[in-house]
Amino acid sequence: MKIYTRAGDKGRTQIIGHQIVSKDDARVEAYGTTDELNSWVGYIISILTAQTTELADELEEIQQLLFDVGNDLANPSEKSHRDYKFDPQTAEEATKWLEGKIDRYTQAAPQVKKFILPGGSPVAAALQVARTVTRRAERRIVTLKAQTAINNDVMGFINRLSDYFFAAARYANYLDKRKEITYRNSKLIFR
Repeated sequence: MKIYTRAGDKGRTQIIGHQIVSKDDARVEAYGTTDELNSWVGYIISILTAQTTELADELEEIQQLLFDVGNDLANPSEKSHRDYKFDPQTAEEATKWLEGKIDRYTQAAPQVKKFILPGGSPVAAALQVARTVTRRAERRIVTLKAQTAINNDVMGFINRLSDYFFAAARYANYLDKRKEITYRNSKLIFR
């Protein structure tokens, strides 16, 4: 199987069901951003420290779930010849699993009463990037949903996933003993 087909050289791509669409089609944007997020999670796994390695298995599981979500987003429901991979039971269990992680990490990290700036350790900073890519994926999914029927079970999971990445970033800073910087209202400090 060749990696290149030359079919996309004119800005078009074939989606599941053999339909040809523009590469900036809402469906392609939704599953493409989900794929970008999945790749970013793989990068995070590659930079985990000895202190944060406990996150590896759950991040890999998130990659598996994102692959299912991406498959469902890439699959026009009206032409679907199979059931969704991210079914209601999986979605419910995965979302509850994320909520348990969020609660655990929020309890472990120091309490904050102000907004925090994304950053800290490299792992925490990468998790914060994952949070923002998740939010972008969510916006792309909402756009797609406004145009056509999608697997609605992905919405709650993706929304909770961004919360997970925020909590995991804070937890990673806690594990790596990195202080978080709180937002202080911008001032010119270089006068």
